[in-house]
Amino acid sequence: MKMKIKYFLMLALGLGIATSCTEEDLNPTLAQDKSIETSINTVNDLNAVLIGAYSRMQPTAYYGRDVIILGEVFSDNATSNANSNRFVLEARMDLLATSAIAETLWAQAYGVIASANVVIGAEGLEGDQATIDHLKGQAYALRALAHFDLVKFYGQQHVNGGGLSAPGVPYVTAFRDNDALFPSRNTVQEVKELAYADLQTAKDLMSESLNGTSTEYITTYAVDAIEARIANYFGDWQRALDASKSVIDSGVFSVVSEGAFLSTFATDGGVNIIFEISNSPTDNAGINGLANIYQAGSYGDVIALPNLAAIYDDGDVRGATPYDPAVDEPTTVIGIHPNGTLRNVGKYPSTAPYEDNIPVIRYEEMVLIYAEALLETGDADEALIWLNKVPAERGADLYTEATKDNILLERRKELAFEGFRFHDLARTGMDIPYPDAILQTHEGPEYGSYNFALPIPASEADTNANVPQNAGY
Repeated sequence: MKMKIKYFLMLALGLGIATSCTEEDLNPTLAQDKSIETSINTVNDLNAVLIGAYSRMQPTAYYGRDVIILGEVFSDNATSNANSNRFVLEARMDLLATSAIAETLWAQAYGVIASANVVIGAEGLEGDQATIDHLKGQAYALRALAHFDLVKFYGQQHVNGGGLSAPGVPYVTAFRDNDALFPSRNTVQEVKELAYADLQTAKDLMSESLNGTSTEYITTYAVDAIEARIANYFGDWQRALDASKSVIDSGVFSVVSEGAFLSTFATDGGVNIIFEISNSPTDNAGINGLANIYQAGSYGDVIALPNLAAIYDDGDVRGATPYDPAVDEPTTVIGIHPNGTLRNVGKYPSTAPYEDNIPVIRYEEMVLIYAEALLETGDADEALIWLNKVPAERGADLYTEATKDNILLERRKELAFEGFRFHDLARTGMDIPYPDAILQTHEGPEYGSYNFALPIPASEADTNANVPQNAGY
């Protein structure tokens, strides 16, 4: 059943609209202040506010499109053909502090954080304490995930040798804090540790028995999966191993079969879905969402690069086959259109009414994190077993050796069009490949370039002296 996005208190709260994480921007109006202070009294009230946090992950500015597309066009997977003049500057990696996408992603993620902080800070509630704790645990996990998304894009860890001591993003832990009107940028190390701490708190508060069946809410398994993703990004291999193994050992999920792979992206839930963003026929990003930007039509600006299509084995369901949208149903993820353009037609496939849920965490990612962590902790034989669990269900050739290159290759194959490629290149210290001088427009920035981070929005840097602008902008 689709998540019912009922704002209750949160309809009035403009948290997701704020363009700065300063205290002034994260505060509600006086009337809204009164609503918050007097209206969160029961577990049902708390749940309504939490749903508001989930709803703020859905718009175009966050998981509804931009956070995913940026991870593709910043890499060697995709580019913009400027069909409707969308993602042109992004594909060139030529953004400014005044660029809209830098501002809207920042604002939307901090809106999620603000909503989560309302849930975390609520006190004196009526209702079952275990249920209250479970809801608050979800808010802690959402807060960790949103800050991690922010530091991936705005942190300076991959710029000029910045590393973990480089400026990250402000880690905001209270909805209103009069002692922190203008929060400072935490270091990347601090953001990482605070996210881990939030995830541990989520684990302490949540109960597996209260998870429910919907993958549109954070579960105890999703908390472990978020931890595994963060640990994988930062190279905390034992933590990545333990967290991904916890998801695997739950027995709740499995690698989806070759025959069911494409349908996974056109239906809700599924054996491989750990957490997804809700879309319904009446509540979605519409023409501004993922389907309309990937597929031919009024937008259709984001196309796949031939270099990506070339990495797949013959018969791999994730590869490329001829596809005429007027007459065909997709049989592979990449469709070769009659004009020769390569497009993602298999993931987020539904145009109007744009009701496909958006997978945020799939089990296949956990399997590949587990394989990489096994390799990094010295068990290459076991790593090979887990690495091959994914291609075995895709009609692809199996690997004969577990190497870092092979694991990254399989991640590229499996997670293409889902926003991972740029971050995989960054976390492994790689230059951005430039295999296509005709279609690619960013010309392959070298690792360490200022292009490896978005600019801090001008609206933030200009009003908050504690958030200095990123290098190069």
